[in-house]
Amino acid sequence: MMRTMRSIAPWIMLIVAVAFVGWMVFEVGMDVQGQSSGGVTDEVARINGRKIDYQTFYTAVRNTQEFQRQQGAPPAITLEEVRQLEDAVMEQLIQEVVLEQEYNRRGITVSDREVRDALLNAPLPELQQIPEFQTEGQFDIEKYRRYLQSGADPNFALALEARYRTEIPRLKFYDRVTSDVYVSDAKLWRIFRDRNDSATANVIALVPQVAVPADSIELTDEELERYFREHRSEFEQPARAFTSFVALPRRAEASDSAASLDRAQRVYEEVAGGVDFAEVAQRESADSGSRANGGDLGEVPRGTFVPAFEEAALALRPGQISEPVASTFGYHIIRLESRTDTTLHASHILIPIELHGEHLDRVDRQADSLDLYAAEVDDPTILDTLGAALGLPVAAAPPVNEGARLQLGLYVVPDVHIWAFDAPEGMTSSVIETEWAYYVFRVDSMQPARVPPLDDVRAQVERQAVLERQWEETRALASRIGSSIGTGLDLGAVADSFNVRVQAAGPITRLEPGPILGGAPSVIGAAFGGELGRPQGPYETEMAIFFVEPTKWSFADSTQFVEGKDALHASLIESARQARLQMVMQALRESADVEDNRREIERARQQQAQQPQQFPGGSPLGF
Repeated sequence: MMRTMRSIAPWIMLIVAVAFVGWMVFEVGMDVQGQSSGGVTDEVARINGRKIDYQTFYTAVRNTQEFQRQQGAPPAITLEEVRQLEDAVMEQLIQEVVLEQEYNRRGITVSDREVRDALLNAPLPELQQIPEFQTEGQFDIEKYRRYLQSGADPNFALALEARYRTEIPRLKFYDRVTSDVYVSDAKLWRIFRDRNDSATANVIALVPQVAVPADSIELTDEELERYFREHRSEFEQPARAFTSFVALPRRAEASDSAASLDRAQRVYEEVAGGVDFAEVAQRESADSGSRANGGDLGEVPRGTFVPAFEEAALALRPGQISEPVASTFGYHIIRLESRTDTTLHASHILIPIELHGEHLDRVDRQADSLDLYAAEVDDPTILDTLGAALGLPVAAAPPVNEGARLQLGLYVVPDVHIWAFDAPEGMTSSVIETEWAYYVFRVDSMQPARVPPLDDVRAQVERQAVLERQWEETRALASRIGSSIGTGLDLGAVADSFNVRVQAAGPITRLEPGPILGGAPSVIGAAFGGELGRPQGPYETEMAIFFVEPTKWSFADSTQFVEGKDALHASLIESARQARLQMVMQALRESADVEDNRREIERARQQQAQQPQQFPGGSPLGF
């Protein structure tokens, strides 16, 4: 029994995690009022009048992180990733609140008896995967019931109860909002036809950028200025932050490469000496993609790997193991599994070139100094002072647009585009750690969202104004083509007279129209309508203006429809119910009155925690 309890423990955590947010919201965290020390409010959010306190929200965030960790997802490390996680948890909380209030409005409840019946008779899908509840690979409900009734682990029953008290009202709500969903035979037949009717057609597609070359259009300054005045809102630029930064490089030196090569040589000697290659790969390899598979890279076409790796692998005999091979990724110990004239199958152990020894210690000490003295400080001079002490120049970063990640040369630096718009001018960031450097940024100035002067965006204005003229001239061309069609000419003759191209489309269906027709309903409808051999148009879409001449139709078989109607109905009714549920949930979310105070609380807590930083005498480097 103890062994069974230990093996089931991870599943308990999974079940608790899934049920946790709703339980925290409705049993613990609602309507908790008060303020933290210093007058900072603890009310993270108010949803339709329901309060959620700081502790409830961030406990839910931590629990979600634990749930993701148990599922094997990488942890949220950067500010950007943490914000995404917090936003997802907030959306879940909003959904839980609006659902709970909708349950009350509809009189949806769950009784103790319903929970007990569900516990015994409707095991959760994840529970059915637990080996201890299976017999010969199949779920055994009697084993599951015996375990529940044994009372061996009360936490397991409590976790299950929490899940069922969340899931049962959801199921009742789903039944309520989808009970009247109906798919008629006429609609079934229409959908079947959309899938199975086919057509071929001749098509003229007038793409403005092709039909009217940009270099054929000349715009005067007056025309550009008029276009800019009439479309000013389209050229609004987002808020910008102007920042400076110091970067502490994490580039490897010759000593680091030598240390990594020495480690790779030891790993090679281990596998060459007979230790299982897959076992060593799982323990030592830095390649997360192949490590779990014992270093196996699978069979791939030749030319897939970097040249140094591929040349070394092809020089081996099947089963042979190479000495360390250098590439841009580090050192590889390669085992050739098999090869053909066109494919290669190899396994490898990757030893990266990382900082070692004194170099690593020095960079770590400097990174600690950045974190201790320069990070999250409201003294704008601290970055220059510490940069000079560490020998790191202070550089100006490119302007950071709100919502757009910062590009520094070849590298994209995370978090700056989020932090900078919450921080006051002169404030420094926390240490932003990347694979290639440690960064600390400072907000130098902010520029609010604005419409810039014409001279600053002239090239963009000209592109859009030219495109507008291209559309105008293409519509005029389409009008002339339409007039010619009206005289009774076929599409090919019309195309020749206007020097445009006719393309053959099809066979297509209404649901799979192919690339030529562009997915526009009016154009697809023209391919299945009108008269065979008679052109129709023009039909304007977002991408082009079309003329369509149907050339052949093939219609769905009603006998096949009758044979497959039941399966089609089952599939469509479930899709229709899910669509109804999504529509109802979207309406509830859009009507929710949500006051989100997270950013204000974060700023207030940062200001409260901010203390002047002083060098405790001597160098801040610590050496």
